[in-house]
Amino acid sequence: MKKVEYQITINATAQKVWQTMWFHQTYKKWTNIFCAGSYYKGELIEGNKIQFLTPNGSGMYSCIDSLKPNEYIALKHLGEIENFEEQPSENFAWSGALETYTLIENSGTTTIKAIHDAAPEFEEWFANTFPKALQTIKILAEQPVAITVETIVNADIEKIWSYFTQAQHIEKWYNASDDWHTPKATNDLQVNGKFDYRMEAKDGSFGFNFTGVFTVVDTHKKIAFTMDDGRKATVDFTKENNTIKVVETFDAEEENTYDLQEMGWQSILNNFKKYVEIN
Repeated sequence: MKKVEYQITINATAQKVWQTMWFHQTYKKWTNIFCAGSYYKGELIEGNKIQFLTPNGSGMYSCIDSLKPNEYIALKHLGEIENFEEQPSENFAWSGALETYTLIENSGTTTIKAIHDAAPEFEEWFANTFPKALQTIKILAEQPVAITVETIVNADIEKIWSYFTQAQHIEKWYNASDDWHTPKATNDLQVNGKFDYRMEAKDGSFGFNFTGVFTVVDTHKKIAFTMDDGRKATVDFTKENNTIKVVETFDAEEENTYDLQEMGWQSILNNFKKYVEIN
């Protein structure tokens, strides 16, 4: 094995670069350079096992040998995966090979240093692909990161549109968990119209207003809006057989993790589906 090193400097904080690398939606985009549809299974916790997979079930399994979030991760590759099944490590020529990523932040920019063990026969392939993968991370991290959530609703589009856009219905479903609610909503559904959803913990301990302006209103098809903090979002409604697929895409904020934001928006969308289908 030969140690090979690549690096790139990105105009973003280390936290944003780290999240761009390991949030599953953006991970798929930069690792697409190596293999289309690549993804991983497992939590980023030191000592954990991680599976790196392709859509056909091939790949490898590794352990997180060392981890310092936003700064460093070392992956020790253990064995191959075939048809989604882990194979004996003694049959894996790369068993024990290390792959590390170090993030160094300086005045708002971050340098990624990627070092990995490579067999000679793969050295040229890595030389062609790794810089492209790092460049993709740079492109993703230097712009707003978009997160997508979706659901399938068993109802007609007229009902779905009405329940999604009318304030009296929004107040019934717009919450991510049972201990939160939206006691008041206003929704001026037209281009340049404003929306204002008051979201509160039911025990009164915390609350905030989710506000913005509509930029696109295409009845029964699409809604786009800009939140008051400048982030943008779209909602698309597409007919699939006798159901409607609702897809929301929104710019992530930097205070909370992308995983937490995805979970929150997905939970609200799941509540919408439930509300429509039982009323």
